[in-house]
Amino acid sequence: MNLPIIKKKLGVANSAYQFSIIVPTWNNLPHLQLLVKSIRNHSSFKHQIILHINEGTDGTMEWADDQEDVFYTQSDTNIGICKAVNLCAQLATTNYIVYINDDMYVCPNWDLYLYEEIKKIGHSYFFLSSTMIEHYDSGNNCVIVANFGTSIDSFEETKLLASYDQFLKEDWSGSTWPPNIVHKDVWDMVGGYSIEFSPGMYSDPDFSRKLWMLGVRYFKGVASSRVYHFGSKSTKRIKVNTGRIMFINKWGITANAFSKSFLRIGQKFSGILPEYNLTSLQKLVSYWKKL
Repeated sequence: MNLPIIKKKLGVANSAYQFSIIVPTWNNLPHLQLLVKSIRNHSSFKHQIILHINEGTDGTMEWADDQEDVFYTQSDTNIGICKAVNLCAQLATTNYIVYINDDMYVCPNWDLYLYEEIKKIGHSYFFLSSTMIEHYDSGNNCVIVANFGTSIDSFEETKLLASYDQFLKEDWSGSTWPPNIVHKDVWDMVGGYSIEFSPGMYSDPDFSRKLWMLGVRYFKGVASSRVYHFGSKSTKRIKVNTGRIMFINKWGITANAFSKSFLRIGQKFSGILPEYNLTSLQKLVSYWKKL
């Protein structure tokens, strides 16, 4: 078995950092540069930026070495999302871990709205997501559908910045996907992302399920915190794991049943989620699919 060679680089420490932003990236330098630029330009606070660089043979390593404020871990092979975010989290120096993908672009004050929500909650047992703006309609009730480009070359940045906050959207239930934020103590208690789901398919609902088992019941998508998502620039290049089956085998229910019935994903946010017991039909369906 060939084990990956792991390297680390520490950026400049700063006590003013509010969040530790972890970003797995895989030879996707133009999008990564755009993401980091947006974080620097559109954040209300200073944040610790931590990358995990898978391979980095496209110039990512050289670029990251030149960024004084960027921390990173690096592997000579692609180790996937789960291992990548866990390595990044080891370098986190703040109380809050934000996981975001490298094919995203944060809109102005994205972090301020998350910070205000955290202060309003008043405890550490929460899971929040920003709201994605996507150029395609996937039927996901958690996102805003609006096309500002499908690539770096077609990205209409000026148009996005002029209109990103004009779309009507309510806070929604069921925080799962990145960009998301969790208290570092909670991250540590559940052990981060489960590496058995490597390279990453269904690791997001699995992480939410682990939070649920810990006792977290505050799963909120913050509508005013917005990011543009170009969409799956890395996942199209990997051999995916059988995450749907793995989730059923691990938890005894389908990811769909957990997301819809427990997290009430995509519904209007109404506060702390109530306890939920699977119906007989849901148990039967989960058992059949597990078989």
